[in-house]
Amino acid sequence: MAKTQTAKFKQTVNAPAAQMYRAFTNSTALREWMCDGATADARKGGRLYLWWNDGYTASGEFTTLTPGKKVAFTWRGRGEPDATKVQVSLAEKNGSTAVTVTHSGFGSGKAWAKAVKELTGGWEYAMENLASVLGSGPDLRIATRPMLGITVDAFDAEIAKKLGVPVADGVRLSGALEGMGARAAGLQKDDVIVSLGGKKVTGNTLAVALQGRRGGDTVPVVFYRGQEKHKVMMQLSRRPLPEIPATAGELAEALRKIYAELDVELARCFEGVTEEEASFKPTPGEWSAKDVVAHLLAGERDGHSFITESIDGIARWYDGFGSNVEARHTAIIATYPTVQAMLEEYRRNEAETVALLAALPPEFVARKGSYWSLAFGLLQPPFHNHDHFAQIRAAIEAARKK
Repeated sequence: MAKTQTAKFKQTVNAPAAQMYRAFTNSTALREWMCDGATADARKGGRLYLWWNDGYTASGEFTTLTPGKKVAFTWRGRGEPDATKVQVSLAEKNGSTAVTVTHSGFGSGKAWAKAVKELTGGWEYAMENLASVLGSGPDLRIATRPMLGITVDAFDAEIAKKLGVPVADGVRLSGALEGMGARAAGLQKDDVIVSLGGKKVTGNTLAVALQGRRGGDTVPVVFYRGQEKHKVMMQLSRRPLPEIPATAGELAEALRKIYAELDVELARCFEGVTEEEASFKPTPGEWSAKDVVAHLLAGERDGHSFITESIDGIARWYDGFGSNVEARHTAIIATYPTVQAMLEEYRRNEAETVALLAALPPEFVARKGSYWSLAFGLLQPPFHNHDHFAQIRAAIEAARKK
């Protein structure tokens, strides 16, 4: 009988056993600390599927489920020689939980040596993150991840042709933020990044290229500016972390203040603007000022669904940004007769977002990782809004020059 190896990982987490059990059996909870996507059917014989943005996947089925005490499942990782087993044991004491993860069934040989090394490193980092996410809230994958300091825009073969860029895959910049790495390295609007740190990048793989990097690291960046290919060294920026309010009410108030400031700026964009000017498209297929407002309104509505899903613990896994469906913008514009009516509806939806946050249930706020993740996303600097306000002003300016 062939010998097998076992790896064991222990961590004490400042969270009750019920939350620890959920962390290994709920799809949304698994994504909050362990992987980038998951589906989990938490019943004996139910399927478990985990995946990461770097292409690694693992699948299996639950074999043991004892709420608050024990979870076990099979594990078959991509590229690994055979299936293995994972057992999770939980022991709560004074509000904290000792968790032991035992991953067993590893064989011997070169292929297994590589798999064991990668799995061991993965579990060590995941357990550290588990303690942070459930104990205090921050997801270390976000909190320690560096930033380029860019905003991005759509990019495909048609846009590449328009820009004169000889490739159709890459990350197109809509802007480079003041005081951050990309701007300091000389990148600007409509540059297309194709490689970072020696790794090819597209809109869906930029995060993968940043894995293992920290703020302050210097990496080579290859990009196109029109037909010209450039290579520069860029120092990655440290990620600014917003202060996360302790209560749902405080979070709602913090977002209300952000909205109030943005609404003033947005209203100024349309002072003295006619309906004709607001509806003008600078070029065929380019957004009018009204299109931009429709986009902002659609995003606010989508936010309500995301918050609701987060409360329910059934948030959809992240698979990149959704496309801007033109039919949706057309429907919104057709529903509201004037741009002012659209702005009023946008403000009503902002008010609904604030009210929804104020009504967050205590049990959701007590799930520190879920609450931190939601608050972190909502309290980011509003670069997206400012970019679109500039887009509105440019469209209106083009209308007045026609």
